[in-house]
Amino acid sequence: MTSSPQGEINLRRIGPEDWPLFRGLRLDALAEAPYAFGSKLADWQGPRDTEARWRARLSDVPLNLVAEWCGTPAGMVSGTAPDPNGSVELISMWVAPVARGRGVGDALVKAVVEWAAREQASRVVLAVFETNRCALDLYRRHGFVETGAASETERKLVRELSPDRSNG
Repeated sequence: MTSSPQGEINLRRIGPEDWPLFRGLRLDALAEAPYAFGSKLADWQGPRDTEARWRARLSDVPLNLVAEWCGTPAGMVSGTAPDPNGSVELISMWVAPVARGRGVGDALVKAVVEWAAREQASRVVLAVFETNRCALDLYRRHGFVETGAASETERKLVRELSPDRSNG
């Protein structure tokens, strides 16, 4: 649990049994911030909106966190398993508008970095749309540096983890 001057932040690791919670947050994120994701809301609705698919997403990705701010689900982030090069990818990051600027994003990013270090990763990588200035600022505050283009519209950022993995 983390406290900020603007309220209490609680991070909770979720799994396949929490699929309704994840589903709600993910659909909210895709609807509220379509500019921030490669996936589109339509990709997760209609015939594709199945319990099995949501459970599989939470099973396939080893780290899935939900942030509660003042007792309400207000953000999420996920982290992939380290690849053969030691990279963990930070994915599916979103903070609800009501909780932005209150430390929720900082807590989520910090949690992924700390988890990656415990997993013996050598770096955390992510892709962010270059027009998403708030997200770029957030990641830079946490030591991420730009390493080039991930696509025509996305920037690739990386945070190297120290060899002793003490990155708190």
